[in-house]
Amino acid sequence: MPDTTQFGIASAVLIGLGIYGLIVSPQPLRKLLALNVIGTGAFLLFGIVARRGAAAGFGADPVPQALVITGIVVAFAATALAAAVLLRLARVAGTTALDREAGAEGSTGDVDETGAR
Repeated sequence: MPDTTQFGIASAVLIGLGIYGLIVSPQPLRKLLALNVIGTGAFLLFGIVARRGAAAGFGADPVPQALVITGIVVAFAATALAAAVLLRLARVAGTTALDREAGAEGSTGDVDETGAR
């Protein structure tokens, strides 16, 4: 089995696992990690696209490589922002649960429904 096929299968598995985790998991931090797994699978897929051009005798295509590098930087920044929002949510609401029923159990009670203290 060629390397590109193996990496393509690995990319599909990563994207599938990420989508499964995004749908099944109710916790926001796990959803954030699932989005990162989906992004990793997409970056691997773009790397395969760049590699296939080099394997056909052409030079490696720099566009997918540039997209992967840019995507990694953007994914890192988005992950840091989402983690900061989750930390703020945990401080303000006392829980990271997004639904009212789960949030009412672990809520500190110092924030009303409008967000005012």
